[in-house]
Amino acid sequence: MAVATDKLIQQQPLSFEAFLAHYGESNRYELIDGEVFDLEPTGQHEEVSAFINTKICVQIDQANLPYFVLQRGLLRPSNAAMTAFRPDVAVIDRTELAKEPLWLEQSILTLGSSIKFVVEVVSSNWQNDYARKVEDYAALGIREYWIADYAGLGGIRHIGKPKQPTLSVCTLVDGEYEIQMLRGNQTIVSSTFPNLNLTAAMVLNAGNV
Repeated sequence: MAVATDKLIQQQPLSFEAFLAHYGESNRYELIDGEVFDLEPTGQHEEVSAFINTKICVQIDQANLPYFVLQRGLLRPSNAAMTAFRPDVAVIDRTELAKEPLWLEQSILTLGSSIKFVVEVVSSNWQNDYARKVEDYAALGIREYWIADYAGLGGIRHIGKPKQPTLSVCTLVDGEYEIQMLRGNQTIVSSTFPNLNLTAAMVLNAGNV
């Protein structure tokens, strides 16, 4: 199975401003502690992302929520000067955007209150999705974070043994994520979208048609 590769392409520490100047126009790159990664998504990676995006947009429309799905934006944690994440799916609350200092000029978010829901579809550099982003998304106060590991790439401590495709649903409780691992026909329970009617398999197999 082909999987997306997060390729390190810039090893010398790069500031956020330099990252924007060199890579900001493309939605392929993100910055983590000054290192630039080319996300290099595969077809299946994109199909899983698109499936989730479509289902979430339906929920937003049906419930008439003041939300939208960010297409090309960056999340810049305020406590990490040389980091800018580019989630595969990010649901934004329009009512909070007036508080964002950069939004009117650039598609960059810095406040967790603006971000209601994020998804990372796991690629070869899975450590960022299971460790670094779990920590930073929780610190931002993002209340729901999904890790869609369609190829079962994550470490045993994250998805168990034997390793297999897993959807990890992370729900923020008292500043930390409570994580539920889902597989097969197990039903997804979303705190952000309670009417979502999906199983883990429907998400993880979205690219296998």
